[in-house]
Amino acid sequence: MTTAETMLLYFDDEAAPALRLAAQAGLAAAAIERHRFPDDELRLRLPPLLPPQVVVYRGLHRPNDKLVELLLAARTATTLGARRLGLVAPYLAYMRQDAAFHDGEAVSQRIVGDFLAGLFEAVITIDPHLHRIATLAEAVPVRHAVALCGAPLLADLAVARRARPVLVGPDAESRQWVEAAAAGRGLEAVVCAKTRRGDCEVDIALPPQAAVAGRAVVLVDDVASSGVTLARAAERLRAAGAASVDVAVTHALFADGALERIHAAGVGEVWSTDCIAHPSNAVGVAPMLAAALRAIDLG
Repeated sequence: MTTAETMLLYFDDEAAPALRLAAQAGLAAAAIERHRFPDDELRLRLPPLLPPQVVVYRGLHRPNDKLVELLLAARTATTLGARRLGLVAPYLAYMRQDAAFHDGEAVSQRIVGDFLAGLFEAVITIDPHLHRIATLAEAVPVRHAVALCGAPLLADLAVARRARPVLVGPDAESRQWVEAAAAGRGLEAVVCAKTRRGDCEVDIALPPQAAVAGRAVVLVDDVASSGVTLARAAERLRAAGAASVDVAVTHALFADGALERIHAAGVGEVWSTDCIAHPSNAVGVAPMLAAALRAIDLG
């Protein structure tokens, strides 16, 4: 990507992380102005003259309005001089529903992925929730579909804070992140089994080989939302004699009451990347995103 002919566009509520990325990548940056009418319709205003390459920064937590923003921004950018568009979405929404589990369900991963592919030539994200597919390009069919991993950054932090911790994934879906975190660090990694009975009701079982008694344990996952899964896993680890249980997650969604639930289950510290702004942020992702931007060619 040629920085001289590329601009980063961002929205005011994400100015801080967008400007960190622009500084790391050596890009000019400008805000997209927003106005919300009384009926909730949006009016956007982009810089009137854009360079040939434009990268839009938009994290897609609480995504519904933001998807409309991306539609309006991308289509407008092409009328203002942009010929090639990329999206940096540190959190990529609607990736969990990758199949129709009941008759008539919308497969949102495929629908939203195709929607984004109709707007952008490149999509860069971190730890998208890909469970039954192997690559981001299968969900978002763009020329450059880049899925970065935040787990190694969190593992380095965990090693700095705890002496040779055991890394534990709370369920089978977390295996990819736990293994990425443990790789090359000589850390032990185990994965729990989860049975889900509802949005806020799960059972967790530790694997028989999990030797956690007297050990520092770090639960590793891509996302924390309700906190129920992490809380149940922490309870099982505490009951098995873990000396301490901390949590490291890439995406700190944390719905109301989630942090309280996690701490009440015996969790000490909670660490997250700054993909989503949250008081638990302990690791910055701007350098990793900037390196990914430099490595792609939107042309």
